[in-house]
Amino acid sequence: MKTIHTIRRSTEILADVRERGAKIALVPTMGNLHEGHLSLVRHARTIADYVVASIFVNPLQFGPNEDLDSYPRTLAADTEALLAENTDLLFAPSAKEMYPAGTGSQTEVKVPGISAILCGESRPTHFAGVTTVVCKLLNIIRPDVSVFGLKDFQQLTIIRMMVDDLLLPGEIVGCPIVREPTGLAMSSRNNYLDKKESNIAPKLNQSIRDARSALESGDRNFAEIEKEGTSALEKAGFVPDYFSIRNARTLETAIVNDNELIILAAAYLGKTRLIDNLQVDPSTNP
Repeated sequence: MKTIHTIRRSTEILADVRERGAKIALVPTMGNLHEGHLSLVRHARTIADYVVASIFVNPLQFGPNEDLDSYPRTLAADTEALLAENTDLLFAPSAKEMYPAGTGSQTEVKVPGISAILCGESRPTHFAGVTTVVCKLLNIIRPDVSVFGLKDFQQLTIIRMMVDDLLLPGEIVGCPIVREPTGLAMSSRNNYLDKKESNIAPKLNQSIRDARSALESGDRNFAEIEKEGTSALEKAGFVPDYFSIRNARTLETAIVNDNELIILAAAYLGKTRLIDNLQVDPSTNP
């Protein structure tokens, strides 16, 4: 595996790869890699000839008073993990490389509407930071396919919209959530949880599974299911951000006739913000 830190060097290496006719896959990450990230790398290996992983803690997607400074940076361990997965190239640029003029006056790529709901309500600048850096990475690497996890379902939906709207080349692929044995979705931020919080955290997924069971049993009182999910989180010790049933294609508020549904939730446990989601089997819907 080659590890590079500059756009110029990545352009040189990938030009040679393309000349050989190899299909390139990109797995964008912020590092502190866990099994969820590595599952994306493995999937990328099955659909492409040459796998690029990027590690960049993107300052533009962190809001004021968020965890940019404390976000775990574990490049040495991440490098070893990517080596073990036979990754071909690690692109690990600095903030200066990605934002040569700084982030204060940076041109931003924004997807309107969908970026302002759900996570976008409590983190209003977050998705503009995500889409801007992903657009940059797609322009730098120019992959044939990019692989993202379904845990950040809203993010994936927004990225797909950006790629379609801007006519960017390459396919966007989503991979299933990887979970702890307890059902907790794997996340770098799980490291922030203390022992007591770690025992409570799986109840986020449990509340979503309970809501899915209600929907799959034929209950279409979405507002009441959302209310029960929010209450369950509060009783468990969370501070809910949202608990919402949405159209799985558009993320608009679900209506009774929707046949593709997704339940999304975000909640604080102590200082840690956790997110999760589950899609509902369309065959159970009217």
